[in-house]
Amino acid sequence: MKNYGYLIKPASSLCNYACSYCFYHDVADHREVRSSGIMSDEIMDALISNALNVEDGAMITFAFQGGEPTLAGLDYFRRFTSLVEKEKKMSQKVQYAIQTNGSLIDQEWCDFLFENKFLVGLSLDGYGKNHDYFRMTRHHQPTYGRVMESLALLKANHIDFNVLTVLTNELSKHPKELYDFYKAHDLRFVQLIPCLSGLDGKDDSHALKPSEFFSFYKEFYTFWHEDFKKGHYISVSLFDNIIPMFRGFPPQQCGMLGFCSPQFVIEADGNVYPCDFYVLDRYLCGNVRSHSFDQIRNSQIMNDFLIEDKRISVHCASCRFKNLCHGNCKRLNIVYFDDERCGYKEFLEFAHVSMMEIAKDI
Repeated sequence: MKNYGYLIKPASSLCNYACSYCFYHDVADHREVRSSGIMSDEIMDALISNALNVEDGAMITFAFQGGEPTLAGLDYFRRFTSLVEKEKKMSQKVQYAIQTNGSLIDQEWCDFLFENKFLVGLSLDGYGKNHDYFRMTRHHQPTYGRVMESLALLKANHIDFNVLTVLTNELSKHPKELYDFYKAHDLRFVQLIPCLSGLDGKDDSHALKPSEFFSFYKEFYTFWHEDFKKGHYISVSLFDNIIPMFRGFPPQQCGMLGFCSPQFVIEADGNVYPCDFYVLDRYLCGNVRSHSFDQIRNSQIMNDFLIEDKRISVHCASCRFKNLCHGNCKRLNIVYFDDERCGYKEFLEFAHVSMMEIAKDI
């Protein structure tokens, strides 16, 4: 079964939060048009028709991000899923995912998410003090209480979800508090996203640094591994990607082997870009109203993006884990290495023996 994935920005960069580290806010600031508003029905129709124009038996994933995608409104998503159901071929399988700050999640939303089997990524930066430090509303109000209400609703309605936490340099100093928070709230599926400096290298006050990457994951992994040995497993995306690589399986996360894979990121105006980190004017590959996804995949801009030069660490040449990394993702690797050290290499040096033991049972 061939898989096709589409990352959709139905509300462009619009958001009702003002998180101090937001990477997509930074991306939008580097475009001529910051926000394309809410996706129109015309563009939705073209997107769906285009995306479903693949072979019988395919698996098609529609993932929604932002900004805050729920700002497009529940009716938008109802129209989207209804149109997909109407147009897809009988043998095609469709799955949905959405990443949300949780601010608008209520029972009506939960009914829809459950009925359509959405996987929900809920942004939650751990314990309240840390979460509210970074994730405030546009009126400078805390949001921890509201997101915990949304978490309770997702659990009560048996909706599949994971938690997305931005790992800042501040949070990296508190691995035990974060791990204990996940355990206390029985959060079994966790994705830690490293906080990045801006595209122009500025605004790095909260950005994770290689030394902090290593110090955090050294302790966090120790707590995780101790629980793993006792039969208490928490899915942590970084570990879930690395461990199978010791058995020769490719990672699920793009870029972890040092090269980019073509992605389809669709902005609210129908423009298509090759990567969520690079939704920039110079990487515009086409538009769903005028180009097929095959044309976009084979466009010169897409191909140029895939072979674009990237930073390579001076530490790579002698690294025994080079084949598990090759310099990693060209946007994320600023978190892993600098001229002085490679925190990613140091973490693998620390954890590889136990990871290889775990990998034997895969």
